[in-house]
Amino acid sequence: MRFVLAAYGSRGDVEPFAAVGRELQRRGHDVCMAVPPNMVGFVESAGLAAVAYGPEPAAFSSEALGWFFGACPPARGDGDFVRNTSSQNPLGAMIEVMEHVARAWAEWGTALTTLANGADLILTGKGEQGLAANVAEYHDIPLATLQFFPGGETRPGGVLGDIIKNAEDAQRRALGLPEATGPSESLEIHAYDELCFPELATEWPKQCGRPFVGALTLELPTDADDEVLSWIAAGTPPIYFGFGNNVRIPSPADLVAEISAACAQLGERALICAGASDFAHVPHFDNVKVVNAVNHSAIFPACRAVVHHGGAGTTAAGLRAGIPTLILWFSLEDQPLWAAAVERLEVGAGREFAASTVASLVADLRSILTQQCVTRAREVATQMTKPAESVASATDLLEEAVRQGAQADR
Repeated sequence: MRFVLAAYGSRGDVEPFAAVGRELQRRGHDVCMAVPPNMVGFVESAGLAAVAYGPEPAAFSSEALGWFFGACPPARGDGDFVRNTSSQNPLGAMIEVMEHVARAWAEWGTALTTLANGADLILTGKGEQGLAANVAEYHDIPLATLQFFPGGETRPGGVLGDIIKNAEDAQRRALGLPEATGPSESLEIHAYDELCFPELATEWPKQCGRPFVGALTLELPTDADDEVLSWIAAGTPPIYFGFGNNVRIPSPADLVAEISAACAQLGERALICAGASDFAHVPHFDNVKVVNAVNHSAIFPACRAVVHHGGAGTTAAGLRAGIPTLILWFSLEDQPLWAAAVERLEVGAGREFAASTVASLVADLRSILTQQCVTRAREVATQMTKPAESVASATDLLEEAVRQGAQADR
């Protein structure tokens, strides 16, 4: 079988596809990974063939993300977690996002059409689903998607939604396809655990084509892991802080200083992962260690708690590690959903990053470092799907989708 896996975004968006691709390849299938230019090396390091797909992803400011999802961050004042030093105005931020989306959708459509020629199945994300559906229809092959959180539309509303729809309609015309009359059929693989959203068990019948497989990860080691584990072993278990690869922190120096101050009040150490932000010239604090990246599966179990932006992969890693979680979210899409999920599971808390202060961080950390929360986090960890099981389940589903598609064509 030949599979085309098209993923766009940061490492958190690409790694689940690479995990599935590696398992498909291990089973003897031909796999082509289409990823952003800056992710080609990462995918190749996992042993997969990769081609560049679309423009370089943009690491938008927190303000740009707020405007993208329809909420402008509140004005900042004294005592805020990180002062807003951005000079970008709402119109400039929106134009930045719209130009990037228009370019990306145009390039994706062209690349997918070529890559899928001769393939047996396309696997893509929710954002690219419309374009991929057109290509799958054109080549008469099955389509599957990886979903990292429940709900949400394939495309946003408003001006951005119009840009995306226009791109999808133009692609259909270029491919000679009739006007779309409704959503396309596809296999929706939900790459998270059902226990995080128990209400879906009653909303979705078991055989509705929306299976849960758990979070998908490669669990790749990093060059910093051994040094970080040595640093952890030399003192008390730290609290991990990381805010993903899609957001640039306005003032990393302020962030580190305020995390240090909050942890000092609690007698804790902090491990900060830089992500997309530049932490090269931040001041040194004895209770803080800053690194570029770590292997979550190796480092999280050695930590007291995790504080992060609420990405699906980081949330799952914290839950699997069995430690409390504090989500300080930026966007108004999936991140607040994960914050609500950890609160519902009683393993942590959530708050908007823009509404955080040093005082609120101290209070939130105190609330999740209780013995009750620690015990509950360990209980939930035993109920999470193991990474190997998640990858095997997703791969089984894709193989079966190809077999069913072949039978339907007979």
